[in-house]
Amino acid sequence: MKLKEIFYAPITGEWGKEALPGTGVKVLRTTNFTDDGIIDFSKVVLRDIPLKKFIEKSLKYGDILIEKSGGSDTKPVGRVVLFEGENEQYIYNNFTAALRVRNQEIIHPKYLFYFLLNFYKFGGTLKFENKTTGIHNLKLDLMLSTVEVFIPQIHEQLNIIRSLDKITKIINARKNELQSLHVLVRSRFSEMFGDCRSNPKKWQTKYLENIAEVSSSKRVFVEELQNKGIPFYRGTEVGMLAEGKQVFPELFITETHYTELCAFTGKPHIGDLLMPSICPDGRIWLVNTDKQFYFKDGRVLWIHKIDSNYNSIFLLYTLKDKIMSDYNSIASGTTFAELKIFALKKCRIFDVPLTLQTQFADFVQQVDKSKY
Repeated sequence: MKLKEIFYAPITGEWGKEALPGTGVKVLRTTNFTDDGIIDFSKVVLRDIPLKKFIEKSLKYGDILIEKSGGSDTKPVGRVVLFEGENEQYIYNNFTAALRVRNQEIIHPKYLFYFLLNFYKFGGTLKFENKTTGIHNLKLDLMLSTVEVFIPQIHEQLNIIRSLDKITKIINARKNELQSLHVLVRSRFSEMFGDCRSNPKKWQTKYLENIAEVSSSKRVFVEELQNKGIPFYRGTEVGMLAEGKQVFPELFITETHYTELCAFTGKPHIGDLLMPSICPDGRIWLVNTDKQFYFKDGRVLWIHKIDSNYNSIFLLYTLKDKIMSDYNSIASGTTFAELKIFALKKCRIFDVPLTLQTQFADFVQQVDKSKY
């Protein structure tokens, strides 16, 4: 069935006006969305919403909220969350829309939520994005009229939901363990080398441009993109690879074009670093494959030809520490703070003995084995 046959027409949210102290309606925003489809109720704002609008648009148990505007070059628009709170106590802002199942006796909302969450996580919403001046908008009507979902019998849906609920609990427990390991690595970096901003150990420093080449790719024009061939990565895909996620490329270039581009700029190798230009969360990909791919100019920055006195893993965590702790002073831009090549070149890197870098890299690799 097409999604538009399953849901009522999407209900767009309201933002209203600023509420007076002690008054207002609880409004959910995309900042209340988690990437795992759970609503974070800890920071719900109060807004002045007309009573008629509130009655028309207040949330009911089982409603699915979908992000219509937002996202970035590293995070596609279209995240979904399932509302399992009290009926008619919350509304949602105009960057989101509510999807309500027409007949819950035939189709369980949570079954559809899991479908949409999976659809988003595997990049399904990317083809329905419309980008304007840095803002990513979801062509929701087109998506609903295009995407189909298999609907089994209701008892089968319930079995699937029970299984996925159990799996989700296991995954979340593992994520907590992975986060602990991530914190462990950052703590080890700080213990060995200190904070990259304050430099408490008084290391000598070098500009990044003096220890590696910092550049991007050669421009690939829209009309040169293909439906098959050599994968072409944007900031979104690079950000996903940095998180260890599986990527299913949607854009490609011909092998002949790839050869021409590589002859002009070279190609990424294992050990190079690639990062989205909008990267406040430090999602930097340490290239770990020798499979052919190319990437978008400007929106993806490339650190390569790294000096033999520097370890790529040490450099990766140095840049993560600098960017995540001092992003606003490195990045620039009026709409979205974006990393520029010239600014990245001037990042100062600790000049520490290679033996220490290698010791840290060995520690990281041991932790990575625990992660896997």
